[in-house]
Formats: sequence, structure tokens, C-alpha cells
Amino acid sequence: MCPAPAPVLTGCRVLVTAQRRGAELRAALEERGAEVELVPLLGFVPEDQQQLVRRTRTLVARPPDVLVVTTGTAFERWLDVAGRAGLAEGLVRALGGARLAARGPGASRSLRAAGLVADRVAECETSQELVDFLVGEGVRGLRVAVLHGGAGTTGSDDALERAGASVVPLDVYRWGPPADRASVDRAAAGCGAGRFDGVVLTSAPGAAAWLEALDRAGATDQVRDRVSDGRLLLAAVGPVTAAPLAFAGMLAQLPCRPWWGALARLVITELGGDRQAIRTVHGRLRIRAGAVTLDHRPIAVSPSGTAVLRRLAATPGHVVTREELLEALPGVSSDPHAAEVAVARLRESLREAVGDSRLVRTVVKRGYVLAAG
Repeated sequence: MCPAPAPVLTGCRVLVTAQRRGAELRAALEERGAEVELVPLLGFVPEDQQQLVRRTRTLVARPPDVLVVTTGTAFERWLDVAGRAGLAEGLVRALGGARLAARGPGASRSLRAAGLVADRVAECETSQELVDFLVGEGVRGLRVAVLHGGAGTTGSDDALERAGASVVPLDVYRWGPPADRASVDRAAAGCGAGRFDGVVLTSAPGAAAWLEALDRAGATDQVRDRVSDGRLLLAAVGPVTAAPLAFAGMLAQLPCRPWWGALARLVITELGGDRQAIRTVHGRLRIRAGAVTLDHRPIAVSPSGTAVLRRLAATPGHVVTREELLEALPGVSSDPHAAEVAVARLRESLREAVGDSRLVRTVVKRGYVLAAG
């Protein structure tokens, strides 16, 4: 029997924004101890199913020379529509003789799941790369079927037609508004307020929608600052998804491969590793959105105690004055005694958790210091 995965994300709160694969991402992160909020940023709006079936029948009867697959989701949904019309087997057989071009590993994997192998996979995950490649090889006189994702044609059909191809557009779905916009706006506001340690984004339209939600919530500057100083991890599935974020001044971390399993591992590694942990005599201290932990074990600390620890941890080993602690505490109290009370309660919490309160030391007439190991 395999041991359970180590709960290295205990106390972490992660916002997963994926429409597709969201459940798998949530399960992978929750298995490591994270608290995950799944809030899809976009909704699926089906295109004209009857038109899609008619064009599918045409392709089964007269297979294309080339098929361009822009997303795995579009291909899987196309097969589902074809299956309901009794055309799936004939469609796969017809595509077996076509040259298959996939925009990225996700589209390539969906083809493989149907028993098909992509002849070309765009390394940069852009439709433009595929179009440039096909035009460079020559498409004049060829029948090219283009399976569009939620963003639509993005000009690829026109470019292929200008190069002499006969294009058969296939529209399966398009991106629409989220099913629960209020949840999206609450999550955006929460990102600015420090409710999350990480945000996972899986598409460029989703990244753009998230930036719009931040703007509606008035949280763009706060989130940009949190990303810049390392308090908030942005994890994007690939460079195309990360591009809108970079344009807004928010640099996202990218997995070694653009698929959801590698994305989950990136989040686990970045948030669960020791890079942001502080070594103490009682273990590695982590101050996360959901909990304070020592060696991944949560300790009961009040919001005021967490604020004190967070401020002390910003400069471990350096003295922090009562006035500086007071500025970090929740509320608007101007009484320096409030900082002393918060420290005393924090020490009591530490004493109950580890039997020792010396993690926070008093420096006489100067303030307090986190006793890092």
C-alpha cells in the first residue's frame, strides 16, 4: 500500500480558475493539504450543433487533406457531437488519412486518445505558428478543416484561404460569461486582500477575464504588489496563458510541460518547498493564507497573532518596534498597548502548540524579534 502524499500545502489557499480539468487540479492540490477554491472564469456556449453535424458528415464523406486542432477541448467535444450523431467512428477513420496539426500538447493528447497522431505540434502553442508552418509547406488546392476553440478563428482561416486553401471551419463552442460572476468577483477581491497563496490559470482568455475581474474589484495594484514580492504565486499552464498577465506587470510561473499534471506539480513545488519557509528552533515556519504551520503542522493563531508573525517574518532576526507591529495589526487602533497584547496572546498560542514561546523574543526598550534558527 502506497503511503499518503505528504501534506506540504497545509494552510495554503489556492484559487483554481480552470473550466476544464479544474476538478483534477483541485484533487491533486487537496491531496497535498491545500484548501482549494474552484471558480471557473469563463463559461462554455455551444455553437450551432446542426451546422457542426452537417459539416462533419461532409468531412466523413470527403476527408480533408489537413486538420488543424486548436484545443483538446474542441476536439473532444467535436467527437462527442459526432458520436451522438452516429458519426464518430467514420470521422476518426476519415481523419486517419489527413495531415494533423495540433496547437500544443493538449490538442495532441486529445488526438492520441482517439487513436490519431499529430504530424505537427506547435511548440509555442499558437495558431499563428501552425498557420505559418502550413503556409510555408504549401496549402494551395488543399482542403483544410480548422477546428476552433472558444476564442474563434483569430484570423487563421483567412490566412489559409489567402494561401490558396479551401477552408472548412468547425465551431464547437465559444467562451462566454461565467456561470457565477459574483463568485469570480469575490475571488478577485480575495486575491487583493491576501486570501490566497496561489492562483492557477489555464487559458489566455481566462487570464484576461481574471485581470478584468481584478479591475472590477479594484484589486489590480494590490495583486501586482503581492505577486512582485512573492506573497502570491501565479501559475500559468503555458506562455500563451501567461502573456496577458505579463502585459499587466504580473509574472507567472510556468511548468516544464504545458499540461495540468505538470501545472499541479509546479504549485506543489513552489508553495510546498522551503524557499519561503523560515527555519526556527521548532521547525520550518510558514505563514500562509489559511494557517500558520511549523513543519507543515498547523498551529492555532488568531488573526492578530498571524499579523504579528507575518510582520516579524518579513525581517527575521531584526527588531520590529511596537509602532511597526501596530501598523500591521488588523483594525485602526493607535494604542501601542494593543501590540503588546497581540504579542502576549501569540506567545500563549505558541506555548500551547510547541511548549515554548521563545520564537518571539522581546528586545528591551526596542521591540520584538522573530528568533530564526
